[in-house]
Amino acid sequence: MPKTKPTTSDQDASKGSTMEARASARYVRVAPMKARRLVDVIRGMPAGEAVARLRFAPQAASVPVLKVIESALANAEQKGAGDRDDLVITSAYVDEGPTLKRFRPRAQGRAYRIRKRTSHITVVVTPVDKPAPTGRSAATNRGGRGAQRTTTKGAAR
Repeated sequence: MPKTKPTTSDQDASKGSTMEARASARYVRVAPMKARRLVDVIRGMPAGEAVARLRFAPQAASVPVLKVIESALANAEQKGAGDRDDLVITSAYVDEGPTLKRFRPRAQGRAYRIRKRTSHITVVVTPVDKPAPTGRSAATNRGGRGAQRTTTKGAAR
């Protein structure tokens, strides 16, 4: 029988309060800086929009990032966190994994080190809380800018 770590009531309460689902891929053979370029773009996006953007991204790192997002969405469906359209990517980050060191022969018997970097990609999705309609439309609420004076050319602002 495997050993399990006992949980406290505080941990159980914190897990039940938010319906987040996470997925991670470790030791992915993609340089972390290249994966971070994509992860920075999709952080905070609705999940469906992020998947659509990554499907057509020309970067090679989009394939493993897309797989992690799909896994997080599948985990959310298993947990009953909601539909794909209701989920948003709340946290996405790329950590650096171990670096594979190789050598490349160079002129006059020298050798240069080649660093093949790996990444740990993690994505967390949570259901978005849709705000209740307040009754005012966006057209009527212009942020109080409608009563501003216009200035003449050359006047001090």
